[in-house]
Amino acid sequence: MGTLGRILLTLAATLLVASAGPASAHAANRVVPADRAQITLSFAPLVRRVGPAVVNVLAQRMIPERQVAPLFNDPFFRRFFGENFESPRRRQDSSLGSGVIVDPEGLIVTNHHVIAGAEAIRVVLADRREYDAEVVVDDERTDLAILRIDTPDALAHVTLADSDDIEVGDLVLAIGNPFGVGQTVTSGIVSALARTNVGITDFNFFIQTDAAINPGNSGGALITMDGHLAGVNTAIFSRSGGSQGIGFAVPANMVRTVLASVGQAGIVRRPWLGAAGQSVTAEMAAALGLDRPGGVMLSKVFPGGPAERAGMRPRDIVAAVDGHRVEDVDALRFRLATSELGGTVPIEVLRGHRTVDLTFPLEAAPEEPPRDLTELTGPQPLAGATVVNASPAVAEELGLSAAARGVFVTQVAQRSNAARVGLRPLDQIVEVNGTKIPDVGTLRTAVARHAQRWSLRIRRDGRMLSVTVSG
Repeated sequence: MGTLGRILLTLAATLLVASAGPASAHAANRVVPADRAQITLSFAPLVRRVGPAVVNVLAQRMIPERQVAPLFNDPFFRRFFGENFESPRRRQDSSLGSGVIVDPEGLIVTNHHVIAGAEAIRVVLADRREYDAEVVVDDERTDLAILRIDTPDALAHVTLADSDDIEVGDLVLAIGNPFGVGQTVTSGIVSALARTNVGITDFNFFIQTDAAINPGNSGGALITMDGHLAGVNTAIFSRSGGSQGIGFAVPANMVRTVLASVGQAGIVRRPWLGAAGQSVTAEMAAALGLDRPGGVMLSKVFPGGPAERAGMRPRDIVAAVDGHRVEDVDALRFRLATSELGGTVPIEVLRGHRTVDLTFPLEAAPEEPPRDLTELTGPQPLAGATVVNASPAVAEELGLSAAARGVFVTQVAQRSNAARVGLRPLDQIVEVNGTKIPDVGTLRTAVARHAQRWSLRIRRDGRMLSVTVSG
C-alpha cells in the first residue's frame, strides 16, 4: 500500500472512531501520525459535536461585610463607642465556572467548589440560552456536583468514557470557560494517571493533562478523541494562577458513581473496607522482603465488617482490586468507591510471601449508632456547633478513622459561642464538666445544665485540649 493509501486508511479509521467508537476503545485501535498530512488533521469536527454539551455555570452568593462610617475609624470615637458599632450588610458576589451536560434531560456535572455556598445558580448553554439550575447532588469529598435544568428540548450531551482505558500519551481536549472569556478549547495529552498525592479531595486519584486549564475551567470537560468524557477538570498546579502545563481532572469512573446517586435522593453511598491500613513505603517493602513498594498493609480489621468476612487479616497487603494494581491508600479508596454496591469484587492480597485471592462484598458503611445530627443552642459555650454521633458511615463521610466513635463537630456557626471558644469542624467533644460524652444525647443533657464555669475536653488531630470558660 502506498503512502496516500495509508493516509486515507488512517483518516477513515480516525473519523470512524470519532463518530461512533465505543468509550472503551483499546490501545490497538490508536495510531501515531505517520506524516505531515496526518498531523494537519483538525479537531474541528469533534469540537462541533461535543462543544454544545459544555456550559457556563454562574453561582451567586451573598457575602456578609461590615459597613463602618469613616468617623468611627478615629481612635477617639472608638474609645467611647467601642469596637462593635459596625452595621452589617450583604453584597452579591458571583463566580463563573463550567459544567458538562451528561444527560439529554438536563443533568449537568460540575465541581462542588464552583457552586459551594451559592444561593442561586444560573446555567448558560453554548447557544446562549439561560436556565435556573437546582443542585441534585453535592459531594464535597469528590469535589463533584450534579445540577438539573428544566427544558422541553433534548440537550446535546456527552457520554462517559471508561477512564480505566485511558493511557498516558492519549490526546485530549479541555473545554470550558477560562477567565470568563467564553467557551475555549485547548488540546494536549494525558501526561500522568492515578495522581494520588495532589491533596485536592478525599479521593485523590486524578488524570493529569498538559492541556491548558485556567481559572473558570473548573467543572469543564476533558474529552477523548472519540468524543467521550474522560474526566471533569478540577484544579491546576500553578505558581502564577495561570496554566503551567499541569492540570487535574476527576476521572469519569468517579463521575459515574456520583451520577448514580441522583436516584438515591442525592445521597452518595460507597462501599467501605471495614479495615484500617497504611501505604507500603520503600522502607516497609525492604523490611518485609518485597521486591517493590506498593499496596496497603492492613493494621486493623473490624469485626463483622466486609474485610473480615472476605477473609482479610491484619498485616495482609492489599495488592489489587478487580485486576487493578493498588499502589497506596488513595488508590484503594478510589477502587472501592468506583465499585457498584451490592455485588462482590475480587481482591488480591499478599500474606507473607503468598498471593491470596479473596472475594470482597461491596457494602455501604453501617450507620450504627444513628447520627442524631444536632445544632446546639442555649446559654452555653458550645452553642452554634452542629454535632453528630460517629459511626462507620459518618466516619466515611467525614474522612475519620473507620474506628472513630463518640461525638464530632461537623459545623461551627460564625460569631457563635462555639466559634469564640475556638471549636472547629472534626473536633471530638470528649468531656463537659467532668461528664464523659459518648453520644449526642448525653451532650445535650450536659450542656442543658446551668453552670458558672464550663470545663471542656476536646480531641483534635490526636491531641487532647482542655478549655475553661466562665458562664
